[in-house]
Amino acid sequence: MPSGKRLDLLDPTPFDWDDADLALGLARTYRWGGHSAWPLPLSVAQHSLTVLQLRRDWAVQAGEVLAAEVELRELLHDAEEGLLGFDCISVLKPFLGEQFKELSRRLEDAVFLRYGLPHWTRDGHRIHKRADRLAAASEAVHVVGWSRDEVRQTLKIRSQPLDADPLHAVYGGQPWEPWPPSLACVRFLERLNELKQQL
Repeated sequence: MPSGKRLDLLDPTPFDWDDADLALGLARTYRWGGHSAWPLPLSVAQHSLTVLQLRRDWAVQAGEVLAAEVELRELLHDAEEGLLGFDCISVLKPFLGEQFKELSRRLEDAVFLRYGLPHWTRDGHRIHKRADRLAAASEAVHVVGWSRDEVRQTLKIRSQPLDADPLHAVYGGQPWEPWPPSLACVRFLERLNELKQQL
């Protein structure tokens, strides 16, 4: 790792990386196979912040406040991909089989243990997947260039893609534009540190 720590992907422990390692890994790991209609691809770090912001927006609309551990779990929902350096395209996962699934599970377990997070409840995971799919549908249209019909028919995502970028109100910039890895890293790490302090 950039910190000098060593991560054994086949036998990970919660002590094998530091926060900056994780943020950089997620900022340099790309969604959609690295494909983008923009000059840069979309990082998993930026996607993770989008999913978190969706959950926050829904909570505000409902007059609720999300617990810090719920927000942190949303932010870290793809953390194992940053440690692995690979965001597998969904259609490939069945071909990679149970061993890849087990590898991902071990990494996720190490992440949850490091940050003191409980595993998903059924209701918590259902709401998370709703946000994750909505982010994916919106990214497909605004970042990759899919049509809304393709999102429904090919990706099988029924969520109606958003028009407004949830991150635009927070960070400004061009809506839906993928950030450079250095910026995605800084913003992810800032949010991670903020949520850790609230636990």
